[in-house]
Amino acid sequence: MTGSEAATRLKKMLPNTPIVILSGDTSKGARERALVSGAVGFVPKPIDADFEKLITEYLNGKVETLEHPEIYLQAYQQELVERLEGNIRQLSNALEKNKHLLSQNERMFSMLERRHKLLETAARVGQMVTSILDLNDLLKHTVNIICSEFNFYYSGIFLLSEDNQFAELRAGYALAGRKMLEAKYRLPVDDQSMIGRSILTQLPQIASNTADEESRFKNPFLPDTKSEMALPLIVDSVPLGALTVQSNQLNAFSEDDITSLQAMSEQVAIAINNAQLMKLLESANAELLRTKTYEAIATATGEAIHWVGNKAAPIPGSVGRVKEDIKYLLALLSQVDESQLKNDSLRVALQTVKEEAGEKGLDLASILNEMSTMKPNRIKSLVSVESLIEDLDIAENSANTILEIKEGLIGPARQRNEESVSLQEMISNTVTNMGLPDGVIEMKWDDLPNVIVDSRQMEQVFNNLIKNAWEALSQTLDPKILIQGTRDSNYVQIKIQDNGPGIPKELQEKIWVSFFTTKGGKGGTGLGLSAVMQIVNQHGGKIWVESAVGKGATFFVRLPIEK
Repeated sequence: MTGSEAATRLKKMLPNTPIVILSGDTSKGARERALVSGAVGFVPKPIDADFEKLITEYLNGKVETLEHPEIYLQAYQQELVERLEGNIRQLSNALEKNKHLLSQNERMFSMLERRHKLLETAARVGQMVTSILDLNDLLKHTVNIICSEFNFYYSGIFLLSEDNQFAELRAGYALAGRKMLEAKYRLPVDDQSMIGRSILTQLPQIASNTADEESRFKNPFLPDTKSEMALPLIVDSVPLGALTVQSNQLNAFSEDDITSLQAMSEQVAIAINNAQLMKLLESANAELLRTKTYEAIATATGEAIHWVGNKAAPIPGSVGRVKEDIKYLLALLSQVDESQLKNDSLRVALQTVKEEAGEKGLDLASILNEMSTMKPNRIKSLVSVESLIEDLDIAENSANTILEIKEGLIGPARQRNEESVSLQEMISNTVTNMGLPDGVIEMKWDDLPNVIVDSRQMEQVFNNLIKNAWEALSQTLDPKILIQGTRDSNYVQIKIQDNGPGIPKELQEKIWVSFFTTKGGKGGTGLGLSAVMQIVNQHGGKIWVESAVGKGATFFVRLPIEK
């Protein structure tokens, strides 16, 4: 407010106190505005030696007067009215912005909740299908799970024939699926069907409205299909077949649906590949069976499930805090009297906010009563827009990180990006980033040549091994981990040794199997070592463990050197 407005306010609060305005305002009418606002005097800047004497006179009763004060009073009152109208406009704009923000927040909450549910479902489906090694059971369970969990009209899985010329239906949902299986339903691998195109291009094919897709094959067994998605089933750039998902609704697939189903189809492809490999390995000798079986069942699904759990954890808390913030903001907003708003739209908007808050079961009066007992700092934190946006950022970042799993954490099934890497430098950086206590890690290095590996995958290998060693030392009084690198002929060998309780002999074979864990309810998923073995074997290396109860455990990793 201006100095004159301040004088008017003060005069009402302190009617018997003389008010003098000291001002650098040189505009026309500044003195007159000061006097009609309630001041007894107006002193322009800069002050001089008579300032103290002048103020004393005002304190002793001196009052400056105006001729025809009503003229200046009217002008001053008009100025106040204009400023008041400006303030009302600012408040109206703020209310409109808050309404828009609330609407955006509600859409954001809905999107995050659906995205979280889809990713959670995809992870659960991935875990279920990856644990099934019988191919027929796997395919049947997969189509049933997809339709029941995602509420789709139909799902089917096609696998390539031996000559790769046809996509043969191997599993179909419900009655339509059984009829097509009985008819030995198959499609040519060409561009005349979405299944054929997805296999040829190795890209998803999506029809939001099947009536508009002239090249789409019209399946007589599925007359109610209105939306369809065909997802290629690929492992290491080799197509195995395709997954079809169909809905009896138009535009049934949102971006979140597509992202989740694509991630899940990759897990299904790996599971199918695992099952096929398992069948091929049944006649192998015991050692070959053991090694190849572990390669088949060690999949990227492990890291995806692990990260989904960790990254989804902040979302419910952030959403809960935002809901609380909105509740308090609504309570404050309910105190605005819509009858005082001159704009009809604003009155309707404010009334709508109040009505919908009541419909949602918010007792705004009780919330206001609760807020009235709070200290100012507490109130300020509750209605902080910065805090609100921070919580939304947390939820958004967590959701985005989860969605990046498909590209970043699918693991050993991805095509490798190999390069020349110094294992000494990589492992040293990994240890530094882990932030373990001083004195725990001891490293010994020979003069090691580089190896040709995918650096991201190999970082995952040693991060898992060192992390497992550290977790095994939780009950050890003087925990120690030795990391030693040596050259063995055409290989670099890394040894990771701990002085923990060791691994019983009967468990040393099982630790490499997916979903086997000795951590119980302490958070282990049983997927780390299976992925580690898969990565090492794909790089032409070997990994094994030597251990005895009470004498710690030593893991060895051998990788071929760069030629």
